[in-house]
Amino acid sequence: MMDRYQELASPSLTASLQTTMSEPESHPEVDQAAQTWTWLMEAAVGGLLLIGTAVALRYYAPPSSDLQSQVHQLNQQVEQLKQEQAMPVMVLNRYRNSICYVFGIYHVGFPNQTPRLRARISGTGFVVASGLLATNRHVAEPWYGDSEADALIRRGATPTLEKLVAFFPGSPTAFDVTPTVVSAHSDLAVLHLEFSPVTRDLAPLPLASQATPPGELVTVIGYPMGVAGMVAKSPTEVYERLAYRHDDINAASELAALSLIRPSATVGHLGDAIGDKLIYDAPTAHGGSGGPVFNSSGQVIGINSAFIDGFSGGTLGISVDALRPLIDAAQKRVPASDVHVMEAQNRR
Repeated sequence: MMDRYQELASPSLTASLQTTMSEPESHPEVDQAAQTWTWLMEAAVGGLLLIGTAVALRYYAPPSSDLQSQVHQLNQQVEQLKQEQAMPVMVLNRYRNSICYVFGIYHVGFPNQTPRLRARISGTGFVVASGLLATNRHVAEPWYGDSEADALIRRGATPTLEKLVAFFPGSPTAFDVTPTVVSAHSDLAVLHLEFSPVTRDLAPLPLASQATPPGELVTVIGYPMGVAGMVAKSPTEVYERLAYRHDDINAASELAALSLIRPSATVGHLGDAIGDKLIYDAPTAHGGSGGPVFNSSGQVIGINSAFIDGFSGGTLGISVDALRPLIDAAQKRVPASDVHVMEAQNRR
């Protein structure tokens, strides 16, 4: 019986299964409900995806305006870096001819006696107005701050400036300069520059009107090491001829005749500003005293004054704020001879 049942039942079950798999029975109400449910699920999932995307964009991607602002700031920073890197070359090329090498000779002695002290001075000066140079007081009055000279002066000796001249790049001759105004409180002075067709066309350097924050790039231009520094930069044949000469007026005159009066530029950063004193790390040496200190905008913020030996970050300058009153006072003391020459030139 079991075998009979299997023979009869198996074909029937197989046919039933085959039919169910190949030809599904049609139920319109069920199909419509299933489709509706599918659409609802798809819509729900799509909505959740949209909401998730919006949230991610909101919290993880900056708004378009913020992104543009950041790109703009980065571009500004890059341009500022380019400007700072190009600044030393720009100020040197633009203002070189208005920055002079100052050479002087002075002595300190008693009346009717051979001078007890006689010395040379090398420094730097720069044009601040028509016929006027700014420099340090210890360049205009070389005995200022000299302990040996001071000891003699306290005993009644008299300091005398024998010679003070300025050599400008491109000029084959020197020009006489005369101290006009010296500061009683800081190492600053303004010199009167001999008026001539050459000196009248020298452009004054621009003075900064605002304080420069610490950390900004600074450029110092001057004549460190004086004649020796310029000889070291000269062509080989000139160097061999002048290398062992004294730092004197004749050597300077020879350099001027060969158009080798050329200032040097050093670069550093402003470390601090305390009152009218500036502290920066641009290196310098004797002969660089009185040179202009430029900020990253190409404006003069100070006058190079001194350096702390053995400390690379200890170069000292004096703010132009302390220089302005001296310039104003010096402009009121223009010699009558200069006024006459200037008026004659203006009438042409």
